[in-house]
Amino acid sequence: MRHRIAVVGGGPAGLTFARVLHRHDHPVTILERDSAPDARPPGGTLDLHDQLGQLALDKAGLLAEYHALSRPEGQAMRILDTDGTVLRDWRPRPDERANPEIDRGQLRDLLLGPMDVQWGRGVTEVVPGTRDGVLVRFADGREETFDLVVGADGAWSRVRPALSSATPHYTGVTYVETSLDDVDTRHPDLARLIGDGSMAVYGVNRALVAQRNSGGHVKVYAQFRAPLDWHTNPDRHLGLNGRAGQDAGTGTGRDVGTGVGTGRDTGMDDSMDASTDAGLDLGDVEAVRSSLLALFDGWAAPVLDLLCHGTAFAHRPLYVLPASHTWTHVPGVTLLGDAAHLMPPLGVGANLGMLEGAELAESVVAASSPGDLDKAVHAFEEQMWARASNRAKFTMAGLDRLVSPDPAQAIALFDEVQS
Repeated sequence: MRHRIAVVGGGPAGLTFARVLHRHDHPVTILERDSAPDARPPGGTLDLHDQLGQLALDKAGLLAEYHALSRPEGQAMRILDTDGTVLRDWRPRPDERANPEIDRGQLRDLLLGPMDVQWGRGVTEVVPGTRDGVLVRFADGREETFDLVVGADGAWSRVRPALSSATPHYTGVTYVETSLDDVDTRHPDLARLIGDGSMAVYGVNRALVAQRNSGGHVKVYAQFRAPLDWHTNPDRHLGLNGRAGQDAGTGTGRDVGTGVGTGRDTGMDDSMDASTDAGLDLGDVEAVRSSLLALFDGWAAPVLDLLCHGTAFAHRPLYVLPASHTWTHVPGVTLLGDAAHLMPPLGVGANLGMLEGAELAESVVAASSPGDLDKAVHAFEEQMWARASNRAKFTMAGLDRLVSPDPAQAIALFDEVQS
């Protein structure tokens, strides 16, 4: 039976769901608010785990193509002290394929393949229980009905309110992101410092993380604990007065923040508020750079060069949903990925969302009647809730250790994960 299925959101979770349905010759409508695949930067790199994201790609028939695109060398991780001393330098074995990296843009294009996406279709509301099925209202005033609407539209999901009143809350940790291009040619010293994968330096309640993407592109993340409005008075909120030299030579390090990727599905607020009347103007590149350099004052000069060469900065506060987020089952509507279980970007969220998309698609294909479809979706939700709750608790505990008053907590966590 061919159910009328729509998925809202063209991120990794939604596209995996659609691609598995497509593999089984089941029609699906993909609704994406962006006007085109390249309407905005796709974000950073993702490490796809062999029993999560890679399993999902296998279900989609795309695993071999993923391995051809991925970067196994990107699994390398280095931790440096604030004075530049290398504390940990993990390098993958030649045959290591546990979690190779792939650029989000490359993953998107791989999943898109032959799929027909309705670009520029912003959803404003989803209304279940109508006579003709689940009603979807669009920003352009049009309406359509479906047998099943899957919300894979990220942290600020427009589908979620049909099921749950939960909204994301700020974790207390903010990322400020910048980028370096053609790093091997233009900044060879930084290229050697970063290595083939990720590099991190951690201090008291703050860190600098650099992560290679393909083509010599590097994402840099300044991470710190601060109020959401820290930029209104950075001296007070970041404690910049008397900061100089505070972290130099601590002899400690922290986990490199594996799997950090930015974009609409990560729970990072990607807005740049340049309208602040007082304090730091987040649209002023040099003012942001100056504040960040003050925050990390006293750290080794080669480490601070990660901030000195960025040409733009993006402000990304981290938001999460409650780890125990569930909802009363509503026939015809469900959620995937960050729309269902937004958690810190520590290499889990996108992987989970992709596997959920593949599993839900297989359940849809196996359902032979509307009643079977509803039972399959409900069973999927219960499985998703249990698994996601455990991962959300793990990532929240990890964030607390990675950006903490005690930098030694991070390297201890990383050693635990490596073992």
